[in-house]
Amino acid sequence: MQTQKTTSLFDLAGAVERVAFRLNYVLERLCALLVAAMIGVVWFGILERYALAMGATWTEEMARYLMIWAALLAVPCCAYRREHIGLDLVFSRLPLNWQMPARMVLDLLGLAFFLFLAWYGVTMAGQGAHQFATIFGMTMLVPFTSVPVAAGLTAFQIVAVMIRDAARVDPLFTRKEAS
Repeated sequence: MQTQKTTSLFDLAGAVERVAFRLNYVLERLCALLVAAMIGVVWFGILERYALAMGATWTEEMARYLMIWAALLAVPCCAYRREHIGLDLVFSRLPLNWQMPARMVLDLLGLAFFLFLAWYGVTMAGQGAHQFATIFGMTMLVPFTSVPVAAGLTAFQIVAVMIRDAARVDPLFTRKEAS
């Protein structure tokens, strides 16, 4: 009976890890695209200001919104790789039998925080639907939505990492980088 439970946890962890890996893969590329777009917008703004003089006033605000989305969508990527939430300096000094429970406590605290942030972010985004951007004239719904989206994705990645750790499944990103 014990081996059947262990096998099912291992199978669940493997399935969750595959989804988390794919999500991370997409988010990393999306972040790269957003940063590239932000750089392009900033360079266009510089070129426009000093050479073209077309009167484009939107570049600074657009770059700001692209940066916000890119920075917030990088958080679930870091959570998936345990690069954002983990405190390796502290964990490496703990005895081995304390490291897993300490990571679990930190994961639970992080999960609670990001779930709260997602819930609060939905409220904030709803309020942003009635506020308007200075230059674009668009509602602040799009920039404000970055908070609950990133927080929800981060919460999912934290759960995936917790399941992966509990089943002692190797993360897929280490297998891909090693080969």
